[in-house]
This record gives sequence, C-alpha cells and structure tokens, in this order.
Amino acid sequence: MNGFNDPWSGYLPIVDAEPAGGIAGLRLLPWTGPDGKPAYTPEGNPLGLIAQIADDMEASQLQYAREVLSTTQALLDEPSKLDDAQARYVIRMLCGAVSDTLRVAKSRGMRLTIAGADE
Repeated sequence: MNGFNDPWSGYLPIVDAEPAGGIAGLRLLPWTGPDGKPAYTPEGNPLGLIAQIADDMEASQLQYAREVLSTTQALLDEPSKLDDAQARYVIRMLCGAVSDTLRVAKSRGMRLTIAGADE
C-alpha cells in the first residue's frame, strides 16, 4: 500500500505520534513511520519537498483506487470470468485502495478542521 516503507523513508522528517485527531501545525502523511505508526510532518511549508511528495502519493493512491474500482466493476459484470483466487486478489486490492483513500480523507479532514479553528 504505502511505497515509503523502505530504507530511504528513514530520511523523511516525520514526527511519530498517534493522536486522536488533528494536531495543530502537523499533517498526517500518506505513509507510516518505520514502526507502522502514523507519520506526521509540520504543515508550515505546503510547497516543501515532503508536502509535494505527500501530495503526489495521495494523488497516486486516489488514482489507484479509481483503477481498482473500475477493474472490479468490470469483473463483476462478467462473474463467470472470476475464479476464487482472482476474487480474493481483487478483494485484497479493494481493501488496500479503501484503506489508502480513508487515510487521505482523514488527513485532509484534519487539515480542514485545523484551518477552520483558526477562523
């Protein structure tokens, strides 16, 4: 699901925490820290490298979700072409896509809540 659980991700400036909601000034990233916990970065630089990487990854995750949904819908239109192993694979792909999409929604919702509190 997240493409940043590799050695390079150790170089990303993340704050490792597990808050119940948004933390003022922090953005939930679309990947996790090395220990699998949510990763955050300061929001102070929305045009910075980490923000751009996060934006690109969120866009990729949402595009992937669209593609998985489209493929799944096509397979459901032809159920005779779908065996049990393929159905399990499609379900795993859907679960990953939904999980990523919910994380993007949570991150964006946290930022809206924080932005709204400042007004």
